[in-house]
Amino acid sequence: MKVKTIGIDLAKETFGLHGVDGGGRVVVHKRVTRKRLGFVVKLEPCLVGMEACGSAHYWAREIEKLGHTVKLMSPQLVVPCRKGNKNDPNDIEAVCEAVTRPSMRFVPIKCEEQ
Repeated sequence: MKVKTIGIDLAKETFGLHGVDGGGRVVVHKRVTRKRLGFVVKLEPCLVGMEACGSAHYWAREIEKLGHTVKLMSPQLVVPCRKGNKNDPNDIEAVCEAVTRPSMRFVPIKCEEQ
């Protein structure tokens, strides 16, 4: 499985993952617990998109340590990419698509001191 881009929807206990390959085909679509986020460790370095929120900066720093490129986006900029109603599967897919948009504006990742 060759994942090129992955979107992660952060939550308290379970995270949603949606990954696509170079051709845009879905290769990963599942929910994992915080303890099982080790799935990202097994992936080759890829582009990871997440909506900016309180815990997103922490997770972005942790995922970058694994060699991935992490981009945070404001949630309201992800909304136009969503297909259908607001629900977790649609949100994750929208994050994955939004991170690849050339015109997307990204939120800088805060360091621990900030």
